[in-house]
Amino acid sequence: MSFFSSDSPLDVVKHLVLIGVVGLLLVLGFFYVYLPMSTHHGETITVPKVTGMNVADLEKYLDERNLAYFVDDSSYNANVRPFTVLVQDPLPGEKVKEGRKIYLQVSMKNPPVIKMPKLTNISSKTAMLILKSYDLVAGQIQLVPDLASGAVLKQLVNGKEIAPGAPVAKGTTVDLVVGDGQGNQTFAVPNLINMPVDEALTLLNGQGLQKGEVFEQPAEDGQTAGTVVRQRPVPGPDATIRTGQIVDIWVAK
Repeated sequence: MSFFSSDSPLDVVKHLVLIGVVGLLLVLGFFYVYLPMSTHHGETITVPKVTGMNVADLEKYLDERNLAYFVDDSSYNANVRPFTVLVQDPLPGEKVKEGRKIYLQVSMKNPPVIKMPKLTNISSKTAMLILKSYDLVAGQIQLVPDLASGAVLKQLVNGKEIAPGAPVAKGTTVDLVVGDGQGNQTFAVPNLINMPVDEALTLLNGQGLQKGEVFEQPAEDGQTAGTVVRQRPVPGPDATIRTGQIVDIWVAK
């Protein structure tokens, strides 16, 4: 009895070729027919614009378009309605596959709480820049008599002082109390007439007054060159001045 098939070698080759062709067709059918059909290969969806929409309206809206969403981040903006979409990724108009998630940044309902910065003993201009960097709002500026001209003396929220480091919500309005460069103390206007200019300026400085304009004019009869011959404000029995105010003088040539 023979252990070999009665098929001729040519028939064996034909069978092997047939098996190879069938196998190749199965492989090609799997990669180019089955997989594309099961994964919707080549089918894309145009991403719609969802910024400005409320999150509550998104699920139905995106579900109808075979898309999903995920809130990836949130931020606070006092001028935007809570739960409004601020940023989306992918952007509107991009092509994506069905079921793709759109990542969102959404506006918060309540502002985040931060630590109040220290604004005192710096200029009001610098204080307002710091407020802006902390997402706080610069409110009213109240000028009060103080020699620290333009410096912040107090920081207030709702009319009460707030200490640096105290919790405060972003978007809170902060009022500033600022020195006007003049003190509270009032006294008689010093008489500088006929004083040498250097002594007059020393006297002004010693009394907490500021030197204003220094004008020169030709000396008249009886006037000594280098002395004060006129001043503003004018001294007198009822003339008063406040600490920090300016005094102009005229000096004889």
